[in-house]
Amino acid sequence: MKLRAKSAHNRRGWPGYVAICAVLLPLGCGSDDDAEPPRLSRDELMDPETCASCHPLHHQEWSGSMHAYAAEDPIFLAMNARGQRETGGALGDFCINCHAPLAVREGLTTDGLNLADLPRKVQGITCYFCHNIKSVEGSHNAQLSLANDQVMRGSISDPVESRVHGAAYSPLFDRSKPESATLCGTCHDIVVPSPPAPAEVHLERTFAEWQEGIFSKPESLTTCNACHMIPVPNSVIADAPGVGTRKARYSHDFAGVDLALTPFPRQAEQRALVEQSLDVTLRAELCVAELPGSFVVELLLDNVGAGHRFPSGASHDRRVWAELRAFEGASAVFESGVIADSDAVAKSPDPNLLLLREGAFDQDGKEVHQFWQIASTNNDCSGARPGCTIPGPVTLDKTDPLFFATHVLHRFPKQGTATGTPDRVTLRVRMRAVGLDVLDDLIATGDLDPKFRSQIPTLDLLPNRQKTSVTLEWTPAVAADPKFGFEKKLDGLGIARCVSNARQ
Repeated sequence: MKLRAKSAHNRRGWPGYVAICAVLLPLGCGSDDDAEPPRLSRDELMDPETCASCHPLHHQEWSGSMHAYAAEDPIFLAMNARGQRETGGALGDFCINCHAPLAVREGLTTDGLNLADLPRKVQGITCYFCHNIKSVEGSHNAQLSLANDQVMRGSISDPVESRVHGAAYSPLFDRSKPESATLCGTCHDIVVPSPPAPAEVHLERTFAEWQEGIFSKPESLTTCNACHMIPVPNSVIADAPGVGTRKARYSHDFAGVDLALTPFPRQAEQRALVEQSLDVTLRAELCVAELPGSFVVELLLDNVGAGHRFPSGASHDRRVWAELRAFEGASAVFESGVIADSDAVAKSPDPNLLLLREGAFDQDGKEVHQFWQIASTNNDCSGARPGCTIPGPVTLDKTDPLFFATHVLHRFPKQGTATGTPDRVTLRVRMRAVGLDVLDDLIATGDLDPKFRSQIPTLDLLPNRQKTSVTLEWTPAVAADPKFGFEKKLDGLGIARCVSNARQ
């Protein structure tokens, strides 16, 4: 009887470090038998549980990632169900082609409405789907081709010959090659066609944004996996004969900004990785110009860490805002962006609110949330319509005017001055991966269970929590200390005293 690899738990509970080589002898994991075991079939390789046998750490990390979660995210499921209904099925496999690509390619679904009935191995973005890609055919909407063979491709130029599957190098996985960004980019760049949308809209542009920035240039090349797959030094790639320690392997957590809303493996680890990444994305300057009996605060946010705009991806759904509070003694004399966890940021009546997100509008110019309703978008920080994200770096030359494209300036209050003489000003930059107003729209049509509204976390991302708290604080004493503060001339306001999270 042929032995099969069995994990101690299913994909949702793989413990990682399990001594199972005795069970895996027929797969060649730790076997000294001279007889060459048969290679795994394509069907076996399609199952992530098979990969867990010899790649337990990769599998453990992936099992808690948004790649593994892609086909069971309740927001995705709600959007797809509503989109299929409201477009009369014209949405087709548009969403599911990225969220469960093997299910589409195996002919198991045409619209994703039957996902719950499909095998787990074809749900989400799986090991086989990524590592069997042979070529990228376009820049968006999952335009790529699988070899459909038994060869798993990766970034190692001299892979050890595997007893259970073929192994080959491909520049599509090599973080030192620009081709690797094209592999990620084809799913992280979305063009919504017309139909089902009223007009063709390049809605998600993370890959295009990277191409426009400095990190896509040969002299400063930093690809997607260089940021989103953290190196783990001196690691064993596989628990198999002849595989020694490599200089590094690369984690498969794929941390971005989204987090699982239902019970899922490694939720605490995923949140910590997301926060770690966000903490080094923005630089903030907080400047206070003190006038007789009044004051103005100027905030500069600078995108220094993202290789694309911030926020990015589904930026029409994202909500990033500044919470600023000025105190005179124990009393708050000015506040903006103080929003309860249960309140929708986009619905705030605050006239001074700094909100980063992209605006999305239908053919009549009305703001809408669902992508098949969108006819146009707005991403202009100086525009009257809602919609502003911060560009990524395009040059390191401070004499180039484009150097300042990564900056967003905002004054509190927007008009006039605030009354008082503050002795303390605090800043938090806060983020929700999906706005509560977006969820409310799905709840109103019955497509999303209201319980998920309270599951969206509000993250704080300034300054770097590894050094201090996530609150940037201005005081006259700190601003006057040359180690932490500096002076800056503000138009029409004279000299202001400033602090920056880059100096703390």
